[in-house]
Amino acid sequence: MSHKINKVHPAFQDKPINYVLLNWQIMPDDGQIRLPVVKQLLGVSSATIWRLVKKGHLKTYKLTERTTTFNIREIKQFLASKGVA
Repeated sequence: MSHKINKVHPAFQDKPINYVLLNWQIMPDDGQIRLPVVKQLLGVSSATIWRLVKKGHLKTYKLTERTTTFNIREIKQFLASKGVA
């Protein structure tokens, strides 16, 4: 399995980056990610994410009573439908 090395924009080189974001293309489709990662992947605010959920464009899953996640496959499909992925 070959791994694609993602280049980091110079403005972010000294800042910590979430592992999921660096390895987005090789994450398993059945994995779950949380809101902060989805926000960064889509480049939108929390409010916009919740509007997309309310409109049925994104689906959430309850990991625990206080933990909401999103399915990686569904996020990839959403990005592809927008011509981003």
